[in-house]
Parts: sequence; structure tokens; C-alpha cells
Amino acid sequence: MKNITVLLVDDHMVVRSGLKALLGTQPELLVVAEAASGEEALLAVREHQPDVVMMDLAMGSGMDGIETIKQLRRLNSQQLILVFTTYDSDADIVRSVDAGAMGYLLKDAAPEEIFAALRGAAQGKSVMSPPVASRLFQQLRNPGEVLTSREAELLSLLIEGLSNKALSQRLFISEATVKTHLAHIYAKLGVDTRAAAIATAIRREGMR
Repeated sequence: MKNITVLLVDDHMVVRSGLKALLGTQPELLVVAEAASGEEALLAVREHQPDVVMMDLAMGSGMDGIETIKQLRRLNSQQLILVFTTYDSDADIVRSVDAGAMGYLLKDAAPEEIFAALRGAAQGKSVMSPPVASRLFQQLRNPGEVLTSREAELLSLLIEGLSNKALSQRLFISEATVKTHLAHIYAKLGVDTRAAAIATAIRREGMR
């Protein structure tokens, strides 16, 4: 199994230490560096080039989490960033995704959720904590929503990072039907990628 290198960014040393110890129980999850601020994160990314940056939004003084995400993406447009935070408001989620984060995990997540999120992020999948994904799904099912109930359900599963094959198995439909639904979703949301569809959906809900 290919190793996944991780940079931990959190202004609390105890949090970083605990998370590092937790990730250390998984042989392929390697913490290659830690940073206590956005400024330190930028230096660490340049030096270590981690596969995934796992970072909090609250940074104390200096550059905040959202600005750090933006700067990391400017430094490397392909950098994979997973937000790991206690903040679960729609506004925080929207701002993080807009800035370039591909995942949003809450700090009360179970260890297996954390491991799965890092593995999914390393594969380029969008990852959301179940409470965040569930809230988005319920909002998308509101009457008058432009998406059909099936399209809304499929979009909620996209947040979990499922592949077309996994989506077809979960929904008991063919992969061809999945692709058709995705095409409709992209057209209705005015996007052309999975990440953009998820970001647009979250942004719209944050404006309600």
C-alpha cells in the first residue's frame, strides 16, 4: 500500500500530538511535519511536499485558516487540503471549499472516519463529515429545489467521495444511469466537475 504523507496544521500542540499518535496506528499514514500557524504551514509544504495538508481553521494570531488554504493552493494548485475543525457552520464550509479545500472533517469524528477521510483525500475525493453531508442532503431535498430527489441523493453521495461504480451499487442503478444523472446535475448547477458541483451546492445552501 502506498504511503500517504501528511502535514498537520493546528495551533494547539496537544491536538497535533494526539492526532499524530492516532495516525501513527496506521502504517501508510505518515506525518512528515507539523505546523502551528499558516506561515509555518507554507514553509513546511515547500520543504516536505506532503500528499495531504490536514489543518484547522482557527490559527490564533497571524494568517487564518481560510487565507492559509488560499496561499497553499497558490503555492501548489494541486495541493490536497483537508480541513479538520470544530467549526461546522455553512459559512465556514462554503469559505473553505471556495478557498480550495477538498474535504471538511469535524474534530469529533471517529478514528475510522479520520483514516478514511485522509485516504479519500489522497485519492482526490471530496470528503465531508457525515453531519455536514447529511445537512446538505436534507437541504437539497427541499421542495422547489432544482435537482430531483434522485439527483440530490446522488449529489450527497458525491460528497462521500464515491466512484461511479460505487454510486451505481449504492443506488442500484447502472453506471450509465449514474453518468446521465451527473450530466444533469452538472448542467443544472452550471459546472463541469464533481468538486465544482459539491462546492456550488454548499455555496447555494450557505446563502439561504
